[in-house]
Amino acid sequence: MEALAIGSAPPRPGLAALARYSHLRRLGTLAATATAAKRPLTAASMDAAAAGGRPSPAPIRCTSAETDAEVDEVATSSHAAADAGATMDTEQGGNGSPVAGAVDSAEVAGVDGIRIRRRPVTGPAVHYVGPFQFRLENEGNTPRNILEKIIWDKDVEVSQMKERRPLYMLKGPLDAAPPARDFVGALKASDDRTGLPALIAEVKKASPSRGVIRENFDPVQIAQAYEKNGAACLSVLTDEKYFQGSFNNLEAIRNAGVQCPLLCKEFIVDAWQLYYARSKGADAVLLIAAVLPDRDIKYMLKICKILGMAALVEVHDEREMDRVLGIDGVQLIGINNRNLETFEVDITNTKKLLEGERGQIIAQKDVIVVGESGLFTPDDISFVQNAGVKAVLVGESLIKQEDPGKAITGLFGKDISHAGAT
Repeated sequence: MEALAIGSAPPRPGLAALARYSHLRRLGTLAATATAAKRPLTAASMDAAAAGGRPSPAPIRCTSAETDAEVDEVATSSHAAADAGATMDTEQGGNGSPVAGAVDSAEVAGVDGIRIRRRPVTGPAVHYVGPFQFRLENEGNTPRNILEKIIWDKDVEVSQMKERRPLYMLKGPLDAAPPARDFVGALKASDDRTGLPALIAEVKKASPSRGVIRENFDPVQIAQAYEKNGAACLSVLTDEKYFQGSFNNLEAIRNAGVQCPLLCKEFIVDAWQLYYARSKGADAVLLIAAVLPDRDIKYMLKICKILGMAALVEVHDEREMDRVLGIDGVQLIGINNRNLETFEVDITNTKKLLEGERGQIIAQKDVIVVGESGLFTPDDISFVQNAGVKAVLVGESLIKQEDPGKAITGLFGKDISHAGAT
């Protein structure tokens, strides 16, 4: 089994148990069996069709096998987390993506509030007949927006990565990874020092909507410039297909001596990605509420806590905000002002989501709200700060400037670096 096997496994030659990651100790003995038994989620429907039966839709949502009680128990120890992971992986058929019975998208939205389908409902868009291939376009296998397309591709990508590097193979890199740094503490310290929202500056070469933003792209040099000019933390894009990022960039920035805590800006669809990000030096990860049901967010928050990482949980609208506010353990909520369907940006979305009772709950829970997208000027920063934001995540308005580091002063209207403060 690729991920966390049930029960105790015999020790693998040359793999000593980790003291820091003892919840990874139960690994390996079922790997061959699970791999042999595993098949793509769409295989069942294709088999049924071949046998003359009616194809059944593939699962379209990500809902963990845990009950609410099991989720709560995960926090009791790292061993409990291993057990929870084993339960998930067993019901996943070893593919690492929590699954549930096939339901339509309306039912998913009604139950879990997620807006993005994990994978094509009716199977892959491209089918093969002998040496030929053809594409069947219909509502079930056509992404409804760019984020859904990204998630479908990421689901396939992660499955392939896990085939090459099962979880037990991350034991060594996890043990060798530098200790996780305090992402939340760095944001609070910056807010206290400057009286302005703490800056999470993004190291990003391209985006699906803008294409290549910066041709002359040196991730380490950009990260160092951000740090020198007052960034509290850094966000590093690791998606390669749509953002031209990589985990090599994340690792290079960490190894270059940059002290700012690092957010791995990745599309998380599988718990395996959390371990992989930590092994590459990440101090925090992004969890998108439009993609992950509540139970998966809860489960992943427990893993992040064990690994010492923070989690920035991103919301886009009132429904997602209400869902996330109902989850214990959330320390960071990112409000993305970009509409998922149209990609239009409206920073008044931040104010709308922080008004009234929601704002009171956030204050009571001492949650740090991070403003995302559409922030280009000091007036934009002032607007979201007055709405209740304590940090901002900014990429495009900085990275497209000739000197991204010095662009921070223009964004805030003042020098927020340590040198400027003195």
